[in-house]
Amino acid sequence: MWIKKQIPNIITLLNLFCGCIAAIFAVQGNLELAALFVMLGIGFDFFDGFAARILNAQSELGLQLDSLADMVTSGLVPGVIMYQLLSQVFGKPFGTSPNSWGSDHILSSIDMSYVSLLGLLVTLASAYRLAKFNIDTRQTTSFIGLPTPANTLLIISLPLILKFQQETWVVEIILNKWFLIGLTLLSCYLLNAEIPLFSLKFKTWGFNENKVRYIFLLLTIALIVLLKFIAIPVVILLYILMSLFLTRKD
Repeated sequence: MWIKKQIPNIITLLNLFCGCIAAIFAVQGNLELAALFVMLGIGFDFFDGFAARILNAQSELGLQLDSLADMVTSGLVPGVIMYQLLSQVFGKPFGTSPNSWGSDHILSSIDMSYVSLLGLLVTLASAYRLAKFNIDTRQTTSFIGLPTPANTLLIISLPLILKFQQETWVVEIILNKWFLIGLTLLSCYLLNAEIPLFSLKFKTWGFNENKVRYIFLLLTIALIVLLKFIAIPVVILLYILMSLFLTRKD
């Protein structure tokens, strides 16, 4: 019985393990492998809650552990990835000029690469959202603000698009400094905005009570087939627009 109760927590720890590996790759600049392990971690993040419901093993420990794991996989890693992308645009990464601080004119040694640190705002906004989520009783069956895994998928899609879909116009957009800065700020806003969003968690498998979820998943599959990795930001936009439409309808 004790082992059964721990199965969801073990799955959560696998999420954290994947997040740690992703963080190592992200710091090393291997953003594609970082994205791969983030997706594995998000998969475990989905199934830990599913396992907890199936096994009737929900617990306060599991809730807190889930947020701690998400802080790495869907908080730290996307911030580092955004930092790395900004570094590609603004210059060498932070800390690669150890002699610059020994000059007489310290301010003159600060180049635009320090703007790359703005990417870590994603990590700070994710931490704030996760802490708020744990005490917000309104988010038991739906979300207020973009969930951290969804925001992470949005950010990790960028290096994947750059790697596997190298259309000129796409590369020019993603590696535009104002696009990256704007997306960073938009990401931080969406994480903590008072925007009601439907949850993708299934309590039953019936069509009527899950109509919106099934329609969204079918559209997601179709977009992925057509657009591949470019579909990810489109799907996130679709998720927000469908949620806003449902809110207005209600």
